[in-house]
This record gives sequence, structure tokens and C-alpha cells, in this order.
Amino acid sequence: MSLPAPPRLVDLAGQSLLKDQALAIAALEVLPMELFPPLFTAAFAGRCSETLKAMVQAWPFACLPLGALMKEQQPHQEIFQAALDGLDVLLAQEPRPRRWKLQVLDLRKNAHQDFWAVWSGTRASIYSLLEPEVAQPVKKRRKVDSCRPGPKQTLAPVEVLIDLCLEEGTPDESLAYLIRKVKQGKGLLHLCCKKLKIFAMPMQNIKKILKMVQLDSIQDLEVNCTWKLSTLGKFAPHLGQMGNLRRLLLSHIHMSAHSTPTKEEQCVSQFTSQFLRLHYLEELYLDSISFLKDRLDQVLSCLKTPLETLSITNCLLSESDLTHLSQHLNVSQLKDLGLSGVNLTCMSAGPLQVLIERASATLQDLDLDECGIMDSQFSAILPALSHCSQLMTFSFCGNPISIAVLEDLLHHTVGLSKLSHVLYPAPLESYEDVRGTLHLGRLAHLHARLKQMLQELGRPSMVWFSANPCPHCGDRTFYDPEPILCPCYMPV
Repeated sequence: MSLPAPPRLVDLAGQSLLKDQALAIAALEVLPMELFPPLFTAAFAGRCSETLKAMVQAWPFACLPLGALMKEQQPHQEIFQAALDGLDVLLAQEPRPRRWKLQVLDLRKNAHQDFWAVWSGTRASIYSLLEPEVAQPVKKRRKVDSCRPGPKQTLAPVEVLIDLCLEEGTPDESLAYLIRKVKQGKGLLHLCCKKLKIFAMPMQNIKKILKMVQLDSIQDLEVNCTWKLSTLGKFAPHLGQMGNLRRLLLSHIHMSAHSTPTKEEQCVSQFTSQFLRLHYLEELYLDSISFLKDRLDQVLSCLKTPLETLSITNCLLSESDLTHLSQHLNVSQLKDLGLSGVNLTCMSAGPLQVLIERASATLQDLDLDECGIMDSQFSAILPALSHCSQLMTFSFCGNPISIAVLEDLLHHTVGLSKLSHVLYPAPLESYEDVRGTLHLGRLAHLHARLKQMLQELGRPSMVWFSANPCPHCGDRTFYDPEPILCPCYMPV
């Protein structure tokens, strides 16, 4: 039985120093910078509020990753407030202290996970963090991720970096306190947010919070609300100010039955015109957006940069939308394409074939789940699929496909060396009746047949999963190589 490691001398010294608050605060003026992180950690764990407040003012690094500690130790509200109060005192000092270094207070809980561990680790790791930071040229972006010592700064705002999740429910005391400090900071405290998620919250409350945020700091935005189109129109000006946005997810936007066509068009234009200002957008996810039909061209024409990811799911599109998508989308960097839940049953396969062919040089993931694609349509896109040299995953569950077409797909894609996972629907021949009841024995036989073909063609490592929703509960039944069944198939 191994004994626990004895405490380090530096930890014992820190605990001893913290017993005398006045002495600990006075010692900060001469404390070596490499002793700040272990002392801060000890003060944090011991909830030494006044000492923490003083340490924020004397912090000798460009970044204080407080969020990583908050995740681990879940401090009381007064500890969080003490850190902000220390920042408040620091900003009020003129001239600023000799040892001023702090530029960013990082409250994100998943950032800088190794910072505190490194400072409690080896000397080699410590000295690697002491190396000066090399400034990198950026376009309208702030360097906020460094926790290394920074150069002496002139009077400049300090950034508080946070990930925001706006939703109704219990008031967030920490966020309310932070916003109050930003208001009182008179421009010297900037609230920055890389990831913003918006759920159900009144628009007036959203606007009040976003008024305090540096909107050009937002890089990842998820709007997962059941909004009317008119509500989206009110939010649109905020979106246009997010000039460094990389990823946008918009979900569940519906049109009001009482809205006039003129008003609808005005709201759509308000929204789509904001894309003209998003010069760094790489990923776009549109889910359950009711106004897209016959208007997809308005969105695509406003995109300023080629997308890496385009996902349009559970939306009603017209054939002209699909044609415009296939002909005018800049696919030079497109890696992920998703059209899950877009009904293509009554459409020509031509536009989809053209789109896949144009993106074949870069496409890595393709999702055509629940599109209602028939055998004839699927056969038409197989030649284009066979040219997708970078394709790694392909999913097309929920489409009425026969075993003959599946075998044809296998022959067309077996030469794609990077294709490792294919998620396919249970073929038509594996059903017992028109109600959608699977015959598991038939499905097992057909799956084994495809596996044998992969073996014979020299691709035994390519994984093919069969999946189809249960007609009773909606859960999928997977088969590779044994069925993973939903409860409906289980014996009583």
C-alpha cells in the first residue's frame, strides 16, 4: 500500500503565510512571480477573500484563468466577487501599479486546464511559461488565450472573458454582479464572450445583457429558441455586430400566421443582410427554419467567405433552392454537408449530384438522413460520391433504399481510402410489412452479406452500421454485427 506524497515545501509555506492576512498582502510586493499561482490556489481553496482581492491587483501575468479553478472547487459567491472587486480597485489606480501585468480575467471553466497544474509541477514546465510571448498579427481579434507574463501596459481596458448561456430560470448572481461591474467600469472593463448560447429568454433581457458585451469578441453563437420571424428581425442587428463570428447555429424560427408578406420579407432581409458583415464565418447550421423555402438564395448570396460546414436540417426547400445551392454555393473549402430532414422525394437528383460533384475534392462528412431519397435518385448520385476522395463518414438513414442499391453504393465507394464509417438504412427487403416492422433475421442476413462483400473487396475495416427508427417509439435499431434493439423488440 503506497503512502500519499508529502506536501511540498512551497505549499506549506503558502499555507503558513495565509494565516496572517496583513503579512500575506504585504508580501505580494516582493513575492517572486513563480510563487503567485500556488499561493493563489491556496488562498482560493481557503476562501481568503481579502488576500485574493489583493492578489488580483498584483497578478504578474497577462491572464488570470480564474474559471479553471471555479470548475474544480466551486467557490462561494463571495470569492468570485472578491476577484472582481480586486479588478475594480486595480482599474481605479492612476498611475497603475509598477507590477501591472493583468490584461485578461478568464472566467471560462474549460479554458487553461493545465495552467494551475503546470505551476504546481516541474521546474522545466514552469520556465516554459516564463518565456516571453511573441505577438501575432491578427484582424480585429484580441489575443486572449495567453497566461504568460505580458509586457508593461499603458492605460488600457482589462478584458473579462466568459462563455454565456442565456436562458430563463434562477437568476445568475455571478452574471448579474459581473454586468454591474462592467457598467461601473466606465469603459475600462470589457466583457468578452467567445461562446454565446441563447435559449428561452425574453428579447428585452437578451438586449440588456448583449449591450454590455463586446459583440465582436463572439466567435460561436447558438440561438436555440422558438422564435417568431419578427423576433429574429429584432435580434438581427446584434448578429451583424459579431464581426469575428466563426460558427452560427440557428434553430426553430417560425412565421406568424398574422404576418403580412411585406413584413415577412422585411424581417428576412433584416436577417440575411447581416451575413454581409460576417467575414470569418466558417460553419452555418440552420435547423427548422420555416422561411427558407424559395429564399435560400438570399442567404447564400450574402455569404462573404466559403463555408467549411453547411447544415440545413428539418427545413422545407424547393427544387429551385436546391438548384441554387448546387450552382452558387462556394464549395472550395466545404468539409461537412448536412441535409438531414430535407424532403427530396419529389425533386430531381440532378442538383444534389452537381453539389456533391462540385464539393468532391474537400467533402469529408455527408449527412442525408431522412431525406426520402428513392432508389433512382440514389443511383444518380453514386458516380459523384465515388469522386469524394476525402470522404470519411456518410450517413443516409431513413431513406427507402433496396439492397441492390446498397450493394451498388458499396462498389462505388470501396475505392475511397478515407471512408471509414457508413450509416445506412435497413433495406426495403428487411421489412415484414408496410407498417415498418423490421424482420431482424432478414436484416442480419443482409448486413452479413454486405460485410462479406467488404471482406472480398479488401476493405474489412470499413464500418457499415444499419440504423432505422422503430415505428413505435422512434428509437433506432443498430446492427453491427449484432442488433442493438430498442425496448419495443425486447421480450416481456
